[in-house]
Amino acid sequence: MRLQSKKQSTIACIIALGLLACGPALAADCTVGIRAGKLIDPTSGKVLRDQVIRIDGEQIVAVVPNDRDAMRSCARQVDLSAMTVLPGLIDTHTHLTSDPTILRYQRLGLSVPRLALIGAANARRTLMAGFTTVRNLGADGYADVALREAIDAGDVPGPRLLVSGPGIGITGGHCGSNLLAPEYRQTSLGTADGPDEVRKAVRQNVRYGADVIKYCGTGGVFSKGTQPGMQQFTAEEVGALVDEAHMHGRKVAVHAHGASGIKVALRAGVDTIEHASLIDDEGLELAKSRRVFFSMDIYNTDYTQSESKRRGELPEFIQKDAMIGEIQRRNFERALRAGIPMIFGTDAGIYPHGDNARQFAVMVRYGMTPMQAVQAATINSAEAIGLAGKVGTLAAGAFADLIAVSTDPTTEVRALENVAFVMKGGVVVKELGVGR
Repeated sequence: MRLQSKKQSTIACIIALGLLACGPALAADCTVGIRAGKLIDPTSGKVLRDQVIRIDGEQIVAVVPNDRDAMRSCARQVDLSAMTVLPGLIDTHTHLTSDPTILRYQRLGLSVPRLALIGAANARRTLMAGFTTVRNLGADGYADVALREAIDAGDVPGPRLLVSGPGIGITGGHCGSNLLAPEYRQTSLGTADGPDEVRKAVRQNVRYGADVIKYCGTGGVFSKGTQPGMQQFTAEEVGALVDEAHMHGRKVAVHAHGASGIKVALRAGVDTIEHASLIDDEGLELAKSRRVFFSMDIYNTDYTQSESKRRGELPEFIQKDAMIGEIQRRNFERALRAGIPMIFGTDAGIYPHGDNARQFAVMVRYGMTPMQAVQAATINSAEAIGLAGKVGTLAAGAFADLIAVSTDPTTEVRALENVAFVMKGGVVVKELGVGR
């Protein structure tokens, strides 16, 4: 908002702020000033006290110690002096168009437009929970592309989205649907066999708006007839997929539980390993030497093991989930000790959206400090998805994406499960005292 006179400034303040205080001289370089009682700086790993974040439009222009003049020229002043402020959180692995409360066979009858509308509701829940940037890894019919475009256009509220479109997988593999009988001849949109088909699948996803390429390098937990530890795609196929994606400027995320599928992906130059449940020592060394990020969804087993029977999941799925869950958590500890860069990915959609922050406490239980958990969901994730310096940080030039909680999460990480204030791109989307 550009103000032309002191009188116009005063009127704008009264209308927009509900009589919140405005400085006597309004400068265009500070549309919003936020006073933070505590401010978590993930880059330095420090908690600063009594800071002011100066915002112009959708970007942060400065973070300065609070003094008499720190907010004098700001058109709007927001007092979070009783709160702890930190960058908006990032979840690098979600499925916004999925709803785990809908029974699996019922989901077969959902149209792509219906999935997109489910995604819109889940996007809002995720944003209100403090996640201002999300990477969506897998959606039928490019419903996540449509959702991203609707959010960018201002049609629906939601996080900044990076989306993959349909995951790429082998015939009969994890990225496809194997629930229907053979006579239905169902083939999932991302199915590809052989290097040429794999390249074509990447090109198709790029053509229809994918920001990132996701493929299934091993079997999975919630897919019929696949085993999490078994490799899918040959080394030649994976090499072609990663080469094609990188040629188009897209990062590659691989669904990979099993050790062999992980190592094939690492040698091909993949950018992030999703799940990494059965990683071995050789895989850890490869990942560390190539600085490949691990996204390990170690919370959702709590939900799936308590709810899967009631939801009527196949016994095969429940057994695989029980087998993988604790192994993955122990390998999370090993990866952390080995120095693998860890990011925050939850597989939201396997559990209800909006509960993403429940993973923080599990990450701390299995070896992270609270600050490391915050860094995983901010600066580490921002780097992994190619948005370093733009999200996941409170610094000049970054988007004004920030949240506030009542308790310092570096001393009580579960405070992140109750976000009281959310700003995305300089716009307050959740006010203090307003519920979800």
